Amino acid sequence: MKIAIGSDHAGFPVKSALKAHLCEKGHEVIDFGTDSDSVSCDYPDVAFAVAQSVAAREAERGILVCGSGIGMSIAANKVPGAYAALCNTPELAVLSRQHNNANILSLGGRIISELQAYEIADLWLDTNFKGNRHERRVSKIKQFEEKLAPTYSSSGEGRIVILDHPLVRHKVSIIRDKNTSVKEFRELVQEIAGLMVYEITRNLPLVKIEIETPIEKTIGYTLEGKKLAIVPVLRAGLGMVDGILQVIPNAKVGHIGLYRDPETLEPVEYYCKLPSDINERDIFILDPMLATGGSAAAAISLVKSRGARKVTLVCLIAAPEGVERVHQAHPDVDIYAAALDNYLNDHGYIVPGLGDAGDRLFGTK
Repeated sequence: MKIAIGSDHAGFPVKSALKAHLCEKGHEVIDFGTDSDSVSCDYPDVAFAVAQSVAAREAERGILVCGSGIGMSIAANKVPGAYAALCNTPELAVLSRQHNNANILSLGGRIISELQAYEIADLWLDTNFKGNRHERRVSKIKQFEEKLAPTYSSSGEGRIVILDHPLVRHKVSIIRDKNTSVKEFRELVQEIAGLMVYEITRNLPLVKIEIETPIEKTIGYTLEGKKLAIVPVLRAGLGMVDGILQVIPNAKVGHIGLYRDPETLEPVEYYCKLPSDINERDIFILDPMLATGGSAAAAISLVKSRGARKVTLVCLIAAPEGVERVHQAHPDVDIYAAALDNYLNDHGYIVPGLGDAGDRLFGTK
C-alpha cells in the first residue's frame, strides 16, 4: 500500500520508527517530514501536505503524528477528501475504518509507545470499511463537503475548477468585450494565464532546506524538481504560453496542431511535437476555449498516446458541453477554467463567450 506519512517535531521519533516498520512490512512510504525533533515546526504544514496527497489519491492512506494527535487531525480534516481519525487505541483504529472509512490515521507521539503505534497502524491498515448503513452516513459527509467546496470531486474522477478570483473575473470581463483591442486582448490573456498558474500548480511537491537569514538559521522550502511541460493547442493556445512561462520558466513546451472542421465540428490533427521525456512530466494542455470539447479531448488523447501520465487541461472559457465530453473521454483529467459559460450556439460557439480566441489574439478577423 502507498502511504503518506508526516509528523511535527514532537511526533518525529514515533514517525521515524513507524516508517521503518511500514517499509519492512512491504508498504511504499512517502515521507512529508519533519526531518528532526530538534527544530520546532508547525504541525498544520505537514498535516495539509499529507492530507492533500491522500485526497488527490497520490497516496492510498495517510498517517500523521504530533504530540497528542489532536492538532494533526484537526488540520488534516480541513482538506476536502481527507477523513482523519485520532486513534490512540487499537479499538478506535478498527472502528474508524469499519464505521467511518477514515483515510488518515492520527497518532499522539507523546501518548503511545512505538510498539503501540505499530499495533494501531497495522490494524488500521488491515481493516476494511463495512459499508451498508455506514456508507449512507459517510456519503452525507461527502455531499456536505462537496456543497461547501464545489471544485472538489470525491468520485476519483477529474474535476472542473473555476478560478473565480476577483482579478481573474475582472480581466475575463475585459477580454469578453468586443471593443477590446488585439494588443490589450493578447496582454490580458497572458495575464490571466499567469494568474491561473498559481492554482494549477498548488500541489507541486516541496522539500525542506536549511537556510540562514540575517537573524538565524531556519527551515525553508524549495520545489522538489517536478518536471513540467505546457502544450498549447495551436493556434489560440499560444496566447497563454508566455504568461505561464513567466511563472514556471523551466517548463518545456510542446505543440499540438488541431483545427475544427466547420461542417462536422470534429478536430483534425495536422501537427504534434512534444518533449521526448513526456512520460516523466506533468502536462498542462492549453486550449483557451473549451467549446464542443472535441479538440481538447483529441489533444489529451495525443499526449497520452505518447506516454503522458498526468494531464491537466487549462482553459479561459468553458462550456458545459465541452466539460462533459472531455470527462467522458478522459475521466482522470482535471479541467481549470477562468469561467464556465451557459451553452453552445448552433455554430459551436460558447455563449456568451468571447468569440474566436485565435482571431482576437492575432487580429485575423
